[in-house]
Amino acid sequence: MAKQLDYHTIRKIFTRFQEAEPEPKGELEHTNAYTLVVAVALSAQATDVGVNKATRDLFKIADTPQKMLDLGEDRLIGYIKTIGLYRNKAKNVMKLSRILVDDYGGQVPNSRAALESLPGVGRKTANVVLNMWWGQPTQAVDTHIFRVGNRTGIAPGKDVVAVERAIEDHIPADFQLHAHHWLILHGRYVCKARKPICANCLIRDLCPFEDKTL
Repeated sequence: MAKQLDYHTIRKIFTRFQEAEPEPKGELEHTNAYTLVVAVALSAQATDVGVNKATRDLFKIADTPQKMLDLGEDRLIGYIKTIGLYRNKAKNVMKLSRILVDDYGGQVPNSRAALESLPGVGRKTANVVLNMWWGQPTQAVDTHIFRVGNRTGIAPGKDVVAVERAIEDHIPADFQLHAHHWLILHGRYVCKARKPICANCLIRDLCPFEDKTL
């Protein structure tokens, strides 16, 4: 774990990220708040590419909680069986759809507490939905962000909550909205787990990672 970087270095880092990708976007395909919730819930321990392949046809016929309930669990499984843990995920999708219909009039709530109360929706999923759909500066810490935060010193922490707080505390406010997308994309395509591509890294000169690749 690297030491926490200073404010000025972090501002330089995110200025570079912003110049390279001014409006970073999440890679999970969705059409509304509900399909975003479902897509993020399905993405646990799965790739965005794999989830998108499974949901493209699914969301054409089940893009609301009621339509998902009408589809039924068995037919839902037919669409998502290529995704890891699909049986348990299917049960959670049906349960959260029922709650949204019964308790929220079929609408996805825009509070973290309400989102986290839904089956299969944890803190990370809630933060993704709040950020991507409602434009709140929430930080959804996944394995990529956890790795990048600790390697670079941008947001070091022993667990995901500590990294989330470090992002909120140390990244300048004007970068908060897109911070987690920049970090995810950097971790996914450059600062990879086993062999980071340091030669292509925008922030190589600012990063204290000792095991940089040549």
